[in-house]
Amino acid sequence: MKTIGLVVHPSRHIDGALASARDWAEAHGVALRQVAIRGQDRRVAELVEPADCDVLLAVGGDGTVLAALDAGGPVGRPVLGIACGSLGALTSAKSGEIDDALDRFASGAWEARALTGLVIRRDGERLDSAINDLVVIRRGSGQVIVEIAIDGALYARTAGDGVVIATALGSSAYTIAAGGPLLSSDHDGLVVTPLADHAGSVPPIVLTGASSLTVTVDGGFSGARVEIDGRIMEDGTGPGQQQPFRLEITVEPCGARLLDFDGETRIAGLRRRGVIADSPRLKARDHRKG
Repeated sequence: MKTIGLVVHPSRHIDGALASARDWAEAHGVALRQVAIRGQDRRVAELVEPADCDVLLAVGGDGTVLAALDAGGPVGRPVLGIACGSLGALTSAKSGEIDDALDRFASGAWEARALTGLVIRRDGERLDSAINDLVVIRRGSGQVIVEIAIDGALYARTAGDGVVIATALGSSAYTIAAGGPLLSSDHDGLVVTPLADHAGSVPPIVLTGASSLTVTVDGGFSGARVEIDGRIMEDGTGPGQQQPFRLEITVEPCGARLLDFDGETRIAGLRRRGVIADSPRLKARDHRKG
């Protein structure tokens, strides 16, 4: 290993974790550099291109891991996530475990989970890609109208807060918080979950990777906002100026790879972090038995 590329949280206190990473790199003769992330100006090391790194070390939380996956995916660089005071559902180690994590990476004692992504086109032109999710949400006080079509056939029209379209990786975030299903980690498709739909009956729907999805958005007077992996995509229009637009979404391999050391299943990791939790009644029963 020659170079580690840091991707850091824009504001969280991570000095201890960075010090550990610097000490490890110096002791092993490895260069520690920083990968620039769009929209972030925090600098902790000299800049480097993702292609020139052996691994991207994401220090912060799940948002930082997503930024690292977005940067490393196009050049196939694996991402090692370090949780610094966060839930860290996508991370592989805690901040106090950086030395051990880097030792294991350097020795080859790891696996990389290949991820799929959502390729998003707006009115026929490529907009961006998402590793976690695409969210269309109302920008003001009014409802956003969304028409959902699958393989060219209308599924439903909704009026409410918007819609979340997530990969299997992203299904454990906004999707599950909105009452949508959790997809198994090996699922190659996506899930569409309406947000606070006003009346009607539009249940979340799971699609395979071979399906094509089209979402036509009418934001009304207040407009609609598009978020891709948490990044707000500005369209330069104000209230009452936004015209209806169409988003076309397909699933494709994205090149992003997430490191895994112990082979812990995704469900086991979510249970350990408390994202999935048993009924309090059952916990009370276990306590009585204990």
